[in-house]
Amino acid sequence: MKRVALLGVLWLLLPRLAWAQLDLSPTPPTSAPTEAQPSVALPPVEIIGATPLLGSGVDRSKVPSQNQVFTNQDVTLQGPPSYLNTMQYQAQGVQLDSAAGGPFQPDLSYHGFLASPLQGTPQGIAVYLNGVRFNSPFGDTVNFDLIPDSAIDTMNLVGGNPTFGLNALGGSLSIQMKNGFTFHGFEADAYGGSFSQAGGGFQYGKQSGNTAFYIAASGLTEGGWRDFQYSRLKQLYADIGWRSNIAEVHLNIDVADNTLEAPGTTPVQWLAVDPRAQFTGPSPISNSYALISLNGNIQLNDTTSLQAVTYYDYFLQRVGNGDVADFGPCNTISGFLCEVGTDTLATDRNGNSIPAFDGAGPYSDWDSQTTNTNGYGVALQVTNKNEIFGHGNQVTAGVSFDGSSTLFGATTGIGGLDNVSENFIGPSFAPNGVIVDQADGTDSPVRLGVSTAYYGAYFTDTFDITQRLSANVSGRFNAEQIDLNDMLGTGLSGNHSFSHFNPGVGLTYRLNPAFSVYASYSISNRAPTPAELSCASPSSPCSLANFFTGDPNLKQVVGHTIEAGFRGTLTPFPTAKVDWNLSLFHTNLDDDIAFVQSVVLGRGFFQNVGATQRQGFDAGLNFRSKRWLAYINYTYTDATFQSTFEESSPLNPFADANGNILVQPGDHLPGVPTHLVKFGVQYKATDKWTVGATAIGASSQYLFGDEANLDKPLPGYFVLNLNTSYQVTKNVQLFGLVQNVTNATYYIYGTYSPTSSVTFFPAPNASNTRSYNIGAPIAGFAGIRVRF
Repeated sequence: MKRVALLGVLWLLLPRLAWAQLDLSPTPPTSAPTEAQPSVALPPVEIIGATPLLGSGVDRSKVPSQNQVFTNQDVTLQGPPSYLNTMQYQAQGVQLDSAAGGPFQPDLSYHGFLASPLQGTPQGIAVYLNGVRFNSPFGDTVNFDLIPDSAIDTMNLVGGNPTFGLNALGGSLSIQMKNGFTFHGFEADAYGGSFSQAGGGFQYGKQSGNTAFYIAASGLTEGGWRDFQYSRLKQLYADIGWRSNIAEVHLNIDVADNTLEAPGTTPVQWLAVDPRAQFTGPSPISNSYALISLNGNIQLNDTTSLQAVTYYDYFLQRVGNGDVADFGPCNTISGFLCEVGTDTLATDRNGNSIPAFDGAGPYSDWDSQTTNTNGYGVALQVTNKNEIFGHGNQVTAGVSFDGSSTLFGATTGIGGLDNVSENFIGPSFAPNGVIVDQADGTDSPVRLGVSTAYYGAYFTDTFDITQRLSANVSGRFNAEQIDLNDMLGTGLSGNHSFSHFNPGVGLTYRLNPAFSVYASYSISNRAPTPAELSCASPSSPCSLANFFTGDPNLKQVVGHTIEAGFRGTLTPFPTAKVDWNLSLFHTNLDDDIAFVQSVVLGRGFFQNVGATQRQGFDAGLNFRSKRWLAYINYTYTDATFQSTFEESSPLNPFADANGNILVQPGDHLPGVPTHLVKFGVQYKATDKWTVGATAIGASSQYLFGDEANLDKPLPGYFVLNLNTSYQVTKNVQLFGLVQNVTNATYYIYGTYSPTSSVTFFPAPNASNTRSYNIGAPIAGFAGIRVRF
């Protein structure tokens, strides 16, 4: 009944929509439709004011924060469609790394805040898809593989803005998909190359009077550059739209069915022998997803409009992970398995001691988890542009609800070690596939029911004090209710609630088109997720949130952000334009949450670690002319802990005798490079032939597990790509891409691994616990794109 009630809110618009049908003359689209024709574009440094719903944009020059806009042309700038490459090589302040090691499930870091698909990663960026919250309810994770590249119309990366709700500590990413009003024609592409990659897809859009239809489908298979690494993607997006001169409605779906194998980190001495080597595995991930949403925008009168969206989504994720053994031969008890290095017997679900395998090992663990989530929500907002005392003013106010029900299950099985391939295999290797169930709860099956309810009420008002000076005031009240139901007992059951009001103020002064200045202050918050609330005990740690225990409330995280900057547009000659910006940011977080290591290898727990700080600036220059497109971006980020706490990191060689490290104010957050530079150039050598290059350089960053900055950091890197395209005819284009053209050896993530637990025969005496994820070597891809 709750879901029916949510869907019913949009029906409030129907009487007005019925009257709107009296005038069937089509209205011009808010942006010009994309025709299926060749195009080249650089990332524009334009500023827009977005809210979680559609159709309520503010004058771009009046937004008192940094905003970056990328179009569908940026997604194909290097040839094959990839919005992740757009973020990596074009977006200021963004770096993609990967704890899992897969190309389609990276961690997106923006100014030191993360949007990640990995449970166990504290999330700090809110993501919206067509106005629908895209962060998964269970862990606020973001699965980037679920969004089809070719169907993206625009992406808006926003700085501090409280109206975006939970998780917008460091900013938000709002993705708008195409529809039949914004894309006309047919386009298909096919491409392939290194790592046995083969991919392709099509998109089709058509407008007929006041109705329009759009559909995009894509698929990809790739073997990867690491042992046992692969990706299989299948994605579909479709939209049906209708509009009149005063209203517009869209019904759209996003469906994905993906299978990924991510090898994770590998000890450095192993990588020195074989860069393809995998430490433990396999690590399969399967994601099945379906989203259906209905959104509408209606003009009530000349100055007032109403926007609404309602949605339902379904997400099923299965994760397996072959891991270092937590169980093995007992110290003094023969014939049975115990927790490693002890005489604490391993027991199965019936409480029976688990006998040793024939051959007495070697042993491994098989951790598996299933997350099954049904999400639903509704939002309604009104926008008014009435002048106040002769001064321009735009105010938007709205309410939102996001609910979900999740069934989570997890187990640990004892398996064997395949000494031929030096890789772990699943529990089927062990007789009867033994599942561990320890009486003390340190390692036992989990079956958890979770329900969440997130409520929001927000507003933003932009008032023109003068024609050049505008003031913005905004605010949002967030309330969250999280209920946990332990379906195997009572230890996990509990109820948690959080609430917070987040205000924001800002000023923008526009001297002329070439120069403007802005400044703002805002507060944001994020509540602990169900995954974090259920894994907050040092005595019962988790394996990346796979196993949970009943714990007290964590505190919610509250952020205080100051942004200031300069920006403008120059016209050096009639056919050229130069966009530039200098954007400063400073965010302090109170009661930040981190996933810290425990004394049990491979396990950890969430805890509030006090205050953290992220501050720095972005500087960008973008030049466009008839034949040249060029940009250069630089980001400085100082991300530090501001409180003292002790953390267990037994594999860190600089830990004390108890395996602990002391984190102190001023220590840098791991995984965040201080310096980040990007540049790109596209040159139209002839009317048909375009050549280009993109590059990224990142300075060193500290390893995860070295939050105290005791060990040497992960080395910095520089990656250069070359691309080209040739327009064979008006409708046919050939394109090519060479990534990492210098074949640089570089690393995208660093932590520590227990090398003594696994024998790698090419390096049998490996003892260095430093463990990296290695970036892709030189690779070439080519394809064809057909447009009508």
